Amino acid sequence: MASTNFTCRIDNSVKAQSEAVYNELGMNLTTAINVFLRESIRVGGFPFDVRLNSPNKETIAAMVEAEGLAHDNTVKKYDVEEALAELKR
Repeated sequence: MASTNFTCRIDNSVKAQSEAVYNELGMNLTTAINVFLRESIRVGGFPFDVRLNSPNKETIAAMVEAEGLAHDNTVKKYDVEEALAELKR
């Protein structure tokens, strides 16, 4: 298999942190990038979700539930001291 060089610019800190992660996994950054690119080819795009701070369904459901509880007058409300005292029971 023929190979070619690929050059890209990344932040020094990102490179160092990435190298540390992949070294722990027993591979160098070149191998990790090759794994990423091969998986991208296999799935036909990014091998993970790429989004703009969109919460997942579970988070949205939790947010809706919390909002409902905040406006429900039948739900007991606590200040910080009351909540801590309740937790100590």
